[in-house]
Amino acid sequence: MKVKKIISLLLLLFFTSIQNPVFASKKQITDEQTAYSYVNIGWWQELNDPILMDYIIKTIQNNHDLKTATLKVEETTENKNLVRAKELPSVGIGAVPALYKLPGTTNSDGLISLPLFANYELDLFGKNRDKTKAMDKLIEAMRQNERASYISTVSATGSTYYNIVKLDKLIEIQKDIINDRKKIYDLMEISNEQGLISTADTVNAQKAYIRAEADLSDLIKSRERLLNMLAVLTGETPENKADFKRISFDELVINKKIPDFISSEVIENRPDYLASELMLKKTGLEIRAAKKDFLPTFNILGLISFNSTKYLSAMNWTNSIALLAGNAMLPLFTGGSKIANLKLQKNKYNQAIETYKKTYLTSVQEVNDALCDLKLDNEKYLKTLESYEVEKSDFKFTQMKFKEGIISNLDLLQKRESMLTTEKLVTTDRTDYFINQIGLYKATAAANVN
Repeated sequence: MKVKKIISLLLLLFFTSIQNPVFASKKQITDEQTAYSYVNIGWWQELNDPILMDYIIKTIQNNHDLKTATLKVEETTENKNLVRAKELPSVGIGAVPALYKLPGTTNSDGLISLPLFANYELDLFGKNRDKTKAMDKLIEAMRQNERASYISTVSATGSTYYNIVKLDKLIEIQKDIINDRKKIYDLMEISNEQGLISTADTVNAQKAYIRAEADLSDLIKSRERLLNMLAVLTGETPENKADFKRISFDELVINKKIPDFISSEVIENRPDYLASELMLKKTGLEIRAAKKDFLPTFNILGLISFNSTKYLSAMNWTNSIALLAGNAMLPLFTGGSKIANLKLQKNKYNQAIETYKKTYLTSVQEVNDALCDLKLDNEKYLKTLESYEVEKSDFKFTQMKFKEGIISNLDLLQKRESMLTTEKLVTTDRTDYFINQIGLYKATAAANVN
């Protein structure tokens, strides 16, 4: 009966262990619904740009950095399973066939042994449990890092998209400037031939024309590079960048208000702040586990083996060996490794405290910087827009003077170039507003603060 009880205990330990996630784990894959909650997909929908929305969704689905971030969470989960395995018994079974010959005999005989063994460390002081809890905190921190990656990556997609839209408009304006400067140069060349203006003025007009063409090349190059970047962010090949759609700059609508202030609750919900807090808790648990390393360990060992000299015969209880034992071990000298490990964990805890404090201060700074940029750049845009309206009115008066024959075509073209130059500033400042909105979105961890 005792042998049967031992067998039942060992079998129970065996089946308990194989049902544990250490042996059969389910992959923790971040689904799209979770990803959408990470990035607050409703915030992007409020921009009312279906083309941008399509790029955001492609980024969530196809970006390789985001897939890597998810895989890192899965990797940490499996590492936790490795740590948690120490809380569970280890069970094994084997087969030992043998051929032997006894002294004083001329015949050899066969033997087969089928051992089933189990070993379990009683976690009386909760050391192994603390290590598992520490890994739980690490997994939560990695999920916050994953969330931060999603917010940062979709922010990069949005900023890249708006910069491309801006460059489309700047290239359009620059082409108009080139056409005007070409006309100005041609008129000055004719005037120079007639002796009305100096050669120096003609040369300066030529330089301005060439410089405008060079500026256009720079704008086109910048747009090409941003299209390549957008391709990588959305998981596309840059070969398809010619097919990348975007909204017209003139169709952009400013529909988000600028908040007067940002609540501190937003900062406390930032993934980097939460991750640093979780890492602080993790290192605290690791210190507790390191202290418990100085306490004794208790183990239970179980073994049952069936032995038979006849390979084809059914084995029975009469030829079985069973063992159930326990031990308690207290290391007296380990070369100082346990003390060093405790000091190491305390050092990590102190580092985690400093990281936690710095992360909070950095979070406050980034939120304040983002809000400041948004407010001041918006004021700058409104002033530039006011200047542009003045330039347009001035140009209309210039057109009237030209029609009345008061001024020359050259004066009209120069005035138009001045207006186009101001329009370029308006384009840049207006785009900065959208990019600063994304900057505030990123600094506040995708929170609705408008």
